[in-house]
Amino acid sequence: MKVGCIGLGDIARKAYLPVLGAQPGLDLHLQTRTPATLTEVADSLRLPAGNRHATLDDLLGQDLDAAFVHAPTAVHPEIVTRLLEAGVPTYVDKPLAYRFADSERLVELAEARDVSLAVGFNRRHAPGYVQCADHPRELILMQKNRVGLPEEPRAMILDDFIHVVDTLRFLVPGPVDDITVRARVAEGLLHHVVLQLSGDGFTALGVMNRLSGSAEEILEVSGQDTKRQVLNLAEVIDHKGQPTLRRRGDWVPVARQRGIEQAVLTFLDAVRAGKVLSARDALATHELCERVVREVRRHPGAA
Repeated sequence: MKVGCIGLGDIARKAYLPVLGAQPGLDLHLQTRTPATLTEVADSLRLPAGNRHATLDDLLGQDLDAAFVHAPTAVHPEIVTRLLEAGVPTYVDKPLAYRFADSERLVELAEARDVSLAVGFNRRHAPGYVQCADHPRELILMQKNRVGLPEEPRAMILDDFIHVVDTLRFLVPGPVDDITVRARVAEGLLHHVVLQLSGDGFTALGVMNRLSGSAEEILEVSGQDTKRQVLNLAEVIDHKGQPTLRRRGDWVPVARQRGIEQAVLTFLDAVRAGKVLSARDALATHELCERVVREVRRHPGAA
């Protein structure tokens, strides 16, 4: 299987390439416009000269079976369009695009061409979060906080808070009939945002504080007098009278702990089987993020 990787930044090098490079029978091709980075990464993977590409045109000339897009979000629409028009099954980092109209167009193009399009919501595959889907979920609380990083609302919501939005959508046990957004914005920068989704018998809260005391990610699901808590995707604590802690195994790779390995293998298995994957559900997450952006921009202090 001939697979292209477009964009060789931190997320590609730390998370995806270690997984792709370990797969048997994979003919991996890299593309970036930065020659030094291309040489460094390709040398680390011992790839021959024919698997190193400076342009997307050159990469598309290799008759790819699949592609992974890890380029900056701003160029996702252009790159993903080229891949889909060439009939290449495509996995792209979230978000599809900064603008919902662009994301919608890409999903519609993939459907019109009958080509797989997958968006990298790896938390849907993270073992701790998958276990939460099997737990009573009358109340869901997810926090993803950072230190000293207030940001322009659209970039923060689409690049980072989107993980919280998608995880809540993944875990809610029924249809959502009420959506509420609260935020603090000062001088055009988003300090914190809170999203509440509620339906028959459940409430889900998503929180991001960019001026928190620490970088952390905490997920809690509770119901029927029990609670399951996941700390930084690594530790699972069950509460029923007394807490019971389960830590990530010492030899479990980070990519597996965070669900990236599973997401990659699910995508590749679908390509091998000729199964077309739809990004329609991922588009619903982008649509909800667009609603959050609109609500945040109504707050005092928004640009």
